[in-house]
Amino acid sequence: MAGNGGEPTARMRARLAALLAATSTGALGAAGGRVAAVYLRSGTPGQLHLAALVGLPGALFRPWWRLYIGRPFPVVDAYRLGVPVVLANPAEAVRRYPQFAASLPFPLGSVHVPVPGCGEPLGVLSVLGPVGADAADEPLDRELLSRLAEGLGAELLGLADGDPSLVVWDDEPLCVRPPASRPAQAVVARFDWDPVTFAVRADDRLYGLLGLCVGDFEGTDMALAQALAPQEAHLILAALRDTAAGKPPAAPLVLRARDGTPWLLDLWPPAGAGAADQIGGVVVAPGPATCAEGVADPLPQGVLCLDRLGLIVYANAAAARLAGLDRERLLGRPLWEALPWLTGPPYDDHLRGALLYPDPVHFHVRRPPGDPGAGDWLAVSVHPGEELLTCTLVPASHMDTPVEPAPEEHVPEDTVSAGHAMAPVYRPIALAIALTDAVTARQVSAVVVRELLPAFGGRCLAIYLLQERHLYLAWESGFPQGFLARFEGVGLDARLPGVECLTTGRPLFFESMQQLPAAYPGIPLDADEGARAFLPLIASGRPVGSCILGFDRSRSFSTEERTVLTALAGLIAHAMERAQRYDSEAALARGLQQALLPRRLSTHPQVETAGRYLPGTQGMDVGGDWYDVVEAGDGLALVIGDVQGHGVQAAATMGQLRSAVRAFALGDRPPDEVMSGTNHLLIDLDPGQFASCCYLRLDPATGRARIARAGHPPPLLRSPDGRARLLDVPGGVVLGVDPQARYPVAELVLEPDAILALYTDGLVERPGADIDDGITALRLALAKAGAASGRRGGRSLAGVADRLTATARHSADRPDDVALLLAARRSPPVHRR
Repeated sequence: MAGNGGEPTARMRARLAALLAATSTGALGAAGGRVAAVYLRSGTPGQLHLAALVGLPGALFRPWWRLYIGRPFPVVDAYRLGVPVVLANPAEAVRRYPQFAASLPFPLGSVHVPVPGCGEPLGVLSVLGPVGADAADEPLDRELLSRLAEGLGAELLGLADGDPSLVVWDDEPLCVRPPASRPAQAVVARFDWDPVTFAVRADDRLYGLLGLCVGDFEGTDMALAQALAPQEAHLILAALRDTAAGKPPAAPLVLRARDGTPWLLDLWPPAGAGAADQIGGVVVAPGPATCAEGVADPLPQGVLCLDRLGLIVYANAAAARLAGLDRERLLGRPLWEALPWLTGPPYDDHLRGALLYPDPVHFHVRRPPGDPGAGDWLAVSVHPGEELLTCTLVPASHMDTPVEPAPEEHVPEDTVSAGHAMAPVYRPIALAIALTDAVTARQVSAVVVRELLPAFGGRCLAIYLLQERHLYLAWESGFPQGFLARFEGVGLDARLPGVECLTTGRPLFFESMQQLPAAYPGIPLDADEGARAFLPLIASGRPVGSCILGFDRSRSFSTEERTVLTALAGLIAHAMERAQRYDSEAALARGLQQALLPRRLSTHPQVETAGRYLPGTQGMDVGGDWYDVVEAGDGLALVIGDVQGHGVQAAATMGQLRSAVRAFALGDRPPDEVMSGTNHLLIDLDPGQFASCCYLRLDPATGRARIARAGHPPPLLRSPDGRARLLDVPGGVVLGVDPQARYPVAELVLEPDAILALYTDGLVERPGADIDDGITALRLALAKAGAASGRRGGRSLAGVADRLTATARHSADRPDDVALLLAARRSPPVHRR
């Protein structure tokens, strides 16, 4: 939040942080959600920025830190439309927001409530929660969330002294610890079991964990199994017997206590073969007690416990050893900081799944180059809990059933529990959905940057397109300024990774920057540290270009990642090929339209005119709106029209109508005959389209004007005294519908210094809004712009036209074309003696 000369900014931000934390935490607890977030407007136009997040580590939510206003996401729609967006279940999310559903493929419902401000929302309050038993029921309390959002909006405006423009957020999000029913610490309890006598000797922590007194415990293996997990007692007894035979479980057993709490049971075999040797066991569980140092040191498997912000709150000696770090360097640190090789794609997907879904997750990870134990593979299991995630680390070679290495990589494949098997593969789905809305090469490139970089933790990206056997840069992001210029226009015979990946059709992966000059001596590098992926863009067997993805630090690329990135490159290639065809067709269409619109308007010594045309931003940027000024007898004819639809067909029809109206006007035909003749021509052409039109014949000497209208918005007139009004001009039906249509003619007088405005509906109509409100806004703007445009020696209609079209010109979302034609009679010169 920016300061306004009153309260110091630092203090204001502290109060803002406290407000955001209280609101998001309250929303999570009161609505029974699993994750709550607050988005606020960014200082960058067209963006929302995540300001607060509770229930999920911020690093795992990084792909959604910034949301573009044009993105098809429920948060964006809640902000843009100013109404709550409720997704009761995953099926509704898939139907309404497939990209959002693909990025979070879990059985969740969500509610997104706008935070009200002055006129437009200040942001959005979002909560994700589990789906209820009845899929038709709303998963969260929308009414309660609306009240919280209203309170947040009032508080935000109070902090900003009522100025909503000061309510912005561009920093990293506040990550708030969710309210817990008990401290997020692990309970570790030890016991010994004698395989000969079946006697169990437990420590006090185990008694406390099970809620037993020493006298209540029979001290047998059966009693222990019944106390730990009565529904799974047979599994515990079998594991004890197997351990006594020298075959302990490959990983800790996951058990469910009587109350459903997830516990881990780990066992290890005796050191020798004597009858006195004891089986050792440890139970690890979330609980209210504090774990003592060294209690779990004998565990052969690594055990880490994370709180819901991703901080490591417990690590045993084996976990520290497998991590290559002292235990003190693990505790209290975020997982991605302490163990960076256990984060990033696809591992972030797995951790998100464990935080959002109750089933455990299993996958493999390889230690990166330069790390202790580099190249070793670990089998990782993540077990969800109410306040903790419990992770076990086991060397892959210790698995009961070794995983066959891939022939090229010699690595085990990632495995994911069926509960959220969609997580690793959603990226191609999300990118494919996003690319469906991108029609130009620039739009495709923007989608790739927006979707690909955050998803894979990349820093920089470049896209080269092939033209006449040379590669030319189409888009770049994150590279040092000017670095890529040296590669512009390289031929297909150049020995560069971006070229060779395209000519061979095989992607190239470099896990460190040092590997690049080793493979390509003398190649310039943009950084000393990092990793690079060079992906060929090939569509239907035809080369399209190359994509370069860069990372800040060295990293490995798993077989799954290489497969996913290769699939994404194919999607990008097809989108780029489609976009190149579209760009070529659009260039032809724009050339056609520019040729059809008047290069200059006919002039008259007593009349000043100004015209503006803005194509719609959807589709080919061409359409059927036009305007013209034609010399008609001793006067002028002013015409504006709008052909239904967009694209080349609409532009072609517009050109024919413009020529017809001009021909009738040059013959000085009355306005009603011009309309009738053009109507018959359009019906005879039968293009399957109709058009609206407004035609005015003006006598510059007297100001007398005769006007006819065919289904077109009525003109506006600003009088010399500054008042602007809507002219009541009768009209007929649109052109091209009824061959018997009649077009009545109305008369008016255009006084000197008055301004007449003819316009198309694209200037006054918006989806979901009343066109009358748009016309009223234009009338008020005309009155204001006309008053502000006076200058010595006359009035600048060009300045008025620019002011009236400024909002539309700067809008990134114009669903329709915009045409505007202004006319004004000059005041007669004053003769002085």
